[in-house]
Amino acid sequence: MFSKETYINRRKQLKGQIDSGILLFLGNEESSMNYADNTYRFRQDSSFLYYFGLDYPGLVGIIDVDNDKDYIFGDDLTIDHIVWMGSQPTIKERSEKAGIQNTGQMDEMLGFLKSAQEKNRKIHFLPAYRPEHQIKLHNWLGIPINDTLKHSSIYMIVAVGEQRNIKSTEEIEQLEQVVSVTADMHLAAMRFAKPGMSEAQVAAKVHEVAQAAGGDISFPIIATINGQTLHNHYHGNTIKEGDLFLLDAGAENKLRYAGDMSSTFPVSRRFTEKQKEIYQIALNAHDSAIEALKPGVNFKQIHFTAARTIFDGLKELGFTKGNTEEAIYEGAHALFFPCGTGHLMGLDVHDMENLGEQYVGYAGEPKSTLFGLKSLRLGRELKPGYVLTIEPGIYFIPELIELWKSQNKFTEFINYDKVEEYKDFGGTRNEEDILITDDGYKILGKPLAKTIKEVEIERAKAF
Repeated sequence: MFSKETYINRRKQLKGQIDSGILLFLGNEESSMNYADNTYRFRQDSSFLYYFGLDYPGLVGIIDVDNDKDYIFGDDLTIDHIVWMGSQPTIKERSEKAGIQNTGQMDEMLGFLKSAQEKNRKIHFLPAYRPEHQIKLHNWLGIPINDTLKHSSIYMIVAVGEQRNIKSTEEIEQLEQVVSVTADMHLAAMRFAKPGMSEAQVAAKVHEVAQAAGGDISFPIIATINGQTLHNHYHGNTIKEGDLFLLDAGAENKLRYAGDMSSTFPVSRRFTEKQKEIYQIALNAHDSAIEALKPGVNFKQIHFTAARTIFDGLKELGFTKGNTEEAIYEGAHALFFPCGTGHLMGLDVHDMENLGEQYVGYAGEPKSTLFGLKSLRLGRELKPGYVLTIEPGIYFIPELIELWKSQNKFTEFINYDKVEEYKDFGGTRNEEDILITDDGYKILGKPLAKTIKEVEIERAKAF
């Protein structure tokens, strides 16, 4: 945890953004895999962590705006729990570390909420992303299980989102640390992978680095020779000479801050000439997007910068043709780049995605419905203190190529005969984590091997 003053000040700032009512924060419960006592790794709700700091299951946080009081409710463990878990602090002892003096058991919390409802007090809560949250809101507040999203508080979403978007100095320190661990994960893969191994062996090496650093992974590892599948969590292939290996992995540290980086490297000692050409275009897009970052720029413009670089680079190789600006406006570049350039990052690897991209990533503006652009998770003006990823890539997706070709789609912009020659190429991207500063940007953590020369130097260490 941070100092109790950090959590006191965070709650105070939030109370200043909401006129009246009660702010209800549902902590997470243990979640069972295949029977009650065999649970997944516990992960606390990120907004609960942000304001209360207590990384334990079975807790509820309440901020009473009108009476300027903060509460933690939860049931203390019994001797039956302690036999299995060892001695544990009481709810009161834990809450004091977050600067909270008002505590109670869960039945007292239910009485608190019932009294508030009887007095017609507004009870604000964030969107429920777990079934257990929906059930609790139904049982506690009488909200139909399928209607909890409609009843969540826009005022609270916006207030929490705007506050959490700006990272404090101590948060940036945490992010620097966890991004450095993330870079170590990627270097470990580059120095380890050899022809004849399975993807699972490489993924295991990457996971080992995260756990050895005292944390864990921030999302399921993507470690694949089929990089054209954007979220590919299958690790059953054997890697071989000539393959291109894409790794997307991040660490989560003890305070639950996330790293998120991608790297692409040849399974062989060196890239083939064909791989070099495509890899370099994607890297140029990556670097051009980073160089364009600064406060006041809308992130959609950063995305278009990357898309423009990709389209122009592929044009030099004969994949694309025609007017670049028209092609990007129509969405023709999305054949090769069907996703977004980046997203916000912090306590969540996709920061506050559960609160809704429209509010957190787009400041209330509607998202585009255009293929490719609709996958951009961030489309608002950048401010100092934002932390985000930059991760454009180039992907040759056989099914998408076949579909668009059969539809004669964008034939004025795409040379399908050339594209067909690369249907088995796979995909490539690099990804780094960036802080927006007062006058520009800062790349967080240890540097990632990115240039062709740097990657090949690291690959040589595996042989």
